Amino acid sequence: MLARPIVAVTILALLAFIPFLLVRGCDFDRPDQVRIDGSSTVYPIGQALAEEFAHGRRVQVKVGISGTGGGFEKFCRGDIDIAAASREIKDSETATCARRGVEDIVEFPVAIDALTVLVSQQNTFLQCLTVDELANVFRAGGAQRWSDVRPEWPDQRINVYHPGADSGTFDYFVEAVLDVAGEGYSHRTDGNASEDDNIIAVGVREDAYGIAYLGFAYYREAGEKVRAVAIDNGAGCVLPTVETAVSGEYEPLSRTLYVYTSEQRLREEETLREFFRFAYDELQEVIEETGYINLPPGALADAREKLAQVTPGEPAE
Repeated sequence: MLARPIVAVTILALLAFIPFLLVRGCDFDRPDQVRIDGSSTVYPIGQALAEEFAHGRRVQVKVGISGTGGGFEKFCRGDIDIAAASREIKDSETATCARRGVEDIVEFPVAIDALTVLVSQQNTFLQCLTVDELANVFRAGGAQRWSDVRPEWPDQRINVYHPGADSGTFDYFVEAVLDVAGEGYSHRTDGNASEDDNIIAVGVREDAYGIAYLGFAYYREAGEKVRAVAIDNGAGCVLPTVETAVSGEYEPLSRTLYVYTSEQRLREEETLREFFRFAYDELQEVIEETGYINLPPGALADAREKLAQVTPGEPAE
């Protein structure tokens, strides 16, 4: 007499368990993920590596643009695996991560950038700026008209195009140019700001009295309607090129680009380790394709060695 109730209960229990099995099955079929976010300057590098790495693998590599500062915020919250940055991490950002339990941050350089000041080809007067003049153009309370920079230049309003305040490029420009040129200088806020360097390039190329700064790769992609402005840091006017960036002549606007992750993530997540190993195998070719400048051989070797040290048992390439 008890057989039927027992069978019925067993069947009901199995039916209740089926949705769980289906969900678990979906989990097993779901590709692994690597999540990258941060600098728009580093974005082309991350995107190129993501496409190459995902080819033939069951893995999704998601690459976002929220600016260097926004990337670090997401990284500290645990929302992403890799923060892409066009400057070094700040002490305040390290402290924020530590408060959230992320204390083992690892920094890896990926490329050299020559931060480029550019104008439209319609601009016929601006060829070179001293660092002080560059600061005067972009600082709050500075020059409003080109004739304020040099009397012989047009009496026309200066239209500035620049990255947003969350951008590492913005932070780097403030530190390398404004902080050096004058105590208490701050970046002007009446310009055309964007976290997308492509939008900056589009804006300035049709503006005869506009001026912008952005990453070297975006300048290279912007086409023949724009041109770079040489910078005089006291030793004459120097244009941004691969050679001047690597040699250190193009100062103070040469900089290193980075990615950051945590040592714990690298040790625990196999897909993330595979991505980093792949990245440093393919990095030189990818950097050339994206228009940035390869790390010097010694810096690349040091980065590979660091990767080997934080992932024991994984050979350095």
